[in-house]
Amino acid sequence: MRIGPYKLNNNLVLAPMAGVTDRPFRQLCKQLGAGMAVSEMVSSNSLLWGSEKTKRRADHTGETEPKSVQIMGADPKMMAEAARYNVDNGAQIIDINMGCPAKKVCNVAAGSALLQYEDLVQDILEAVVGAVDVPVTLKIRTGWDTAHRNGVRIARIAQESGILALAVHGRTRACGYRGDAEYDTIAAIKQAVTIPVIANGDITTPQKAQQVLAKTGVDGIMIGRAAQGRPWIFREIGHYLKTGETLAEPSVTDVRDILLGHLHNLYNFYGEYTGVRMARKHIAWYSKGHRHGAAFRQAVNRVDSIDAQLKMTEDFFERLQQDIQQAA
Repeated sequence: MRIGPYKLNNNLVLAPMAGVTDRPFRQLCKQLGAGMAVSEMVSSNSLLWGSEKTKRRADHTGETEPKSVQIMGADPKMMAEAARYNVDNGAQIIDINMGCPAKKVCNVAAGSALLQYEDLVQDILEAVVGAVDVPVTLKIRTGWDTAHRNGVRIARIAQESGILALAVHGRTRACGYRGDAEYDTIAAIKQAVTIPVIANGDITTPQKAQQVLAKTGVDGIMIGRAAQGRPWIFREIGHYLKTGETLAEPSVTDVRDILLGHLHNLYNFYGEYTGVRMARKHIAWYSKGHRHGAAFRQAVNRVDSIDAQLKMTEDFFERLQQDIQQAA
């Protein structure tokens, strides 16, 4: 799959997720098979550009290319400025958020709320495309609500405005994350445009990935929540699409090693105080479904030092390994 001058290693993309797709997680998913990873959304509000939080979100130091930064806002001029700012700071692709269903985003008429205002959508897209010399991509939903599924019209506006790839979450804004993803609507969007279309929503297994590609005819797939605690899902999907074979589940030792590497990268990126706190959600996701997981999560969330968090994590996986050996 190609986006402008960038030929991706494959057609598997990590979805942008606020509070999740920081540089350590993006790098990990790329190492484990994602062809591209999109940053957490960065507000177009210029007052926020100088904050440490915003700087970290747009930090791509040492990251494999292409470096894609997602921006969010509702004012065309501010969005154009935000695009220029991020390109000046290393972004190689600008992604525009018109898919986020969160109330705090939609209440300021940004994210998926913009889908209600097709003229404004066009103004924003044209302003951003005109402001930078790098590819601009767009993330949308199928519409505002089930009575207003205007994803096909938005896709045509996007293509006419110079957008070079389109990711579609198969639900309306009103649906949030409830119900089943609308692959029929995504298929209709794919048929309406010639730019690459990437399907997102409910893709949790290699088999489902293959089914969605076949049903919708899209060029790629985007994985979000299914990669939380399972970043190797990209490797599994890539292998299955190439060979038709299902990779074996990673061993307890493999999971431990991936998680410990992830934790060390979080500590290096954020420092001890924030790193330990950011790590808690990831530890919870990795340990989900394992024996003793609930008690472990309850205990590990109470510690606030790197040494204590690492020791408890190592002890947890050692206990899992002992259980396996005893059962054998």
